[in-house]
Amino acid sequence: MFTPWSAFFSSQGLDLLRKSIALALEEDGPELTALAIFPPSATLTARIRAKEDTLVVGLPIIDLVFAALGTPCTWQALAEEASAVTAMTDVARITAPATALLKAERVILNYLSRLSGIANLTARYVRALEGTGVRLLDTRKTTPCLRWPEKYAVQAAGGCNHRKDLTEMLMLKDNHIDAAGSITAAVTALRQRYAPCPPIEVECRTLQHVREAVAVKVERIMMDNMSSPLLDQALALVPRSIETEVSGGVRLETIRALACTQPRRPDFISVGRLTHSALAADFSMTVETI
Repeated sequence: MFTPWSAFFSSQGLDLLRKSIALALEEDGPELTALAIFPPSATLTARIRAKEDTLVVGLPIIDLVFAALGTPCTWQALAEEASAVTAMTDVARITAPATALLKAERVILNYLSRLSGIANLTARYVRALEGTGVRLLDTRKTTPCLRWPEKYAVQAAGGCNHRKDLTEMLMLKDNHIDAAGSITAAVTALRQRYAPCPPIEVECRTLQHVREAVAVKVERIMMDNMSSPLLDQALALVPRSIETEVSGGVRLETIRALACTQPRRPDFISVGRLTHSALAADFSMTVETI
C-alpha cells in the first residue's frame, strides 16, 4: 500500500531531507549566469517533462526546494504522484522568479530522476513476485543523506521498507555474534540492555545458526547468501511465528525462484540494488515564456 509523501515523512525524515536539499543547493553555488541576464523582477514559467516511459516519484520536492531558496513559487502537478506516464508527458508546471527557477532546476530534476528511477526498478521486482505472497524489501544500501526519499520511492512502487535506521530493528551480524560468543548470548545482551527491546533479526548462514535463532525466538531470521538446497532446509526449520528474509545477490532473474522455495516460502526477499543500482529516469525542464 502506497503511503503518500506527507504521511511517509516523519519530522525526522523531513528534517533530514531539508538538510540534503540545502546541501544540494549549496554545492551548486549561485546561478551567476541567470543573475547577469535576468532582472530581479523577471518571472519564468516552465514545464517538467518525462523523456521516457516512467513512474513519476518525487514531485513534492518542488515545494521544499523553493522553500530552501526562500522564494515563493506557484506550481501544478500535471501527473499524479507515483503514477506511470509515457514519454514526452508533462508532469509539472512551475512559475517562479527567473533566477530562483533556474537555480532550482537541476536540483529538482536530480531528485525527481533519482527517485523515479528507483521506483521503476522496484516495480520490475514487484511484478516478478506477483502471486507469490512474498514481499520485497529494500536495504540500508542507500545514497548517503538520501535514505528517506529513496525508501519513499521504493514503497511508492509497491516495495516494503526494511529499517530506515539502526534503531527500528536490531540486526545481529557475524561481528556482533562473534563478539558476544553466540547468537543466544547476543540476543540475551540486547534484551537485557533495552526495555522494551526493538525487534531482533539474526543473519544466519548455517542451519545451526537458524536452529539457535529459532530457539531464542527472535522476530526475524535472515538467510544470507544461502544456496538453493541449504535455503530450502533453513526455511523449513522456522515456525510461522518468526518472519523469514532471504538476502544476498538477489537479481531480477532469480527472485521468483527464491520466492517459490518449498516447503516454506520466505516472508521477505531483500534487494540492495533497488537503491544502489537503479538507473535515473530522464526528465527535463523547458521554459514556456521569457
